[in-house]
Amino acid sequence: MSVTVDQQPLPAESLGLKTVGQVLSHLKKDNRLIVRVLIDGAEPELKRIRVVKKFTLIEHTVQIETADPRQMARAVLAEVEEELGEAQRITAESTMLLRQNEVAPAVEKLSGVFTTWQHVHESLLRTAELLRISPDVIKVRGRAMTELLREIRSHLGQVRTAVEGRDFSTLTDLLAHKMSQSAEQWRDAIRSFRGVICV
Repeated sequence: MSVTVDQQPLPAESLGLKTVGQVLSHLKKDNRLIVRVLIDGAEPELKRIRVVKKFTLIEHTVQIETADPRQMARAVLAEVEEELGEAQRITAESTMLLRQNEVAPAVEKLSGVFTTWQHVHESLLRTAELLRISPDVIKVRGRAMTELLREIRSHLGQVRTAVEGRDFSTLTDLLAHKMSQSAEQWRDAIRSFRGVICV
């Protein structure tokens, strides 16, 4: 019997752990996120995980890699903040191009912004889920993060409608004002999120 967690031996027997499932439960209690499991040197198929959890430790060599969810969350937020900065730069360039009546390149640049903003939105929600934190608990200038996300989604919808309706005057105003405001709200949300993670 051999059980290692993050390349360190785990005294499973003295902890009273007899199955792979018990080891996994033990690690989750320590607030560790299990990122990889090897049984006898091979990664089990996810569809067999229920069977694998019943494997007795005495018959198998088990290697587990874990991660600290809070550390992962901080890394995700740093990446999101970087993406947000790039989206702001592209939005500013698109605004400038629209003001110069260069519509085609402005709209072309905006396609990447939509993808980035969607990724930022999903990343914040998934990170909250990973940490088992309700987005309603995260306050941004006194408002729940879920309320902020709805507002930003509304702004993106207005931008999309302006693009599709070829209303470039409205689009320019939205990019210059509402999207700039939304970007600042995103940054506030990230700062608030970091505060919750550090608690």
